[in-house]
Amino acid sequence: MKHYGSSVGGNTKHIQLTTKYRYQMFKQEKLRIFCKVAIEEACKRYKIELVILEVMPQHTHMIADVPRIMSDAKALQLIKGFSSYLLFRLCPDFRKRYPHGEFWSDGYFCEGVGSKDFGEVFDYVKNQWKHHSF
Repeated sequence: MKHYGSSVGGNTKHIQLTTKYRYQMFKQEKLRIFCKVAIEEACKRYKIELVILEVMPQHTHMIADVPRIMSDAKALQLIKGFSSYLLFRLCPDFRKRYPHGEFWSDGYFCEGVGSKDFGEVFDYVKNQWKHHSF
């Protein structure tokens, strides 16, 4: 629980982002690390507290504590926008696949995580490689 001026509570979210057209852009370990760094930097920049992040070849799963005054749509817009900005600078070859600069798909998954189901969701995110059998 976090304390804010006159309220107490959390705004923890389970978030999934998918690459546009589901291209497997993160097959190489180096590229998965770049993606992780880009998302971590986006979260730091906008004061979104990242709890766990797993990068798969074509999508990412994360649990993040989003500021209570920020809507889900705004949080995802900021994460996707800044992380793709960084990824295109870290990996200029991504422009060959995405010449219009849209790295992430338009859609996303975002669901609230309460204290009762946090452990279950955390394990699900942590075990993505087993879940997808890569």
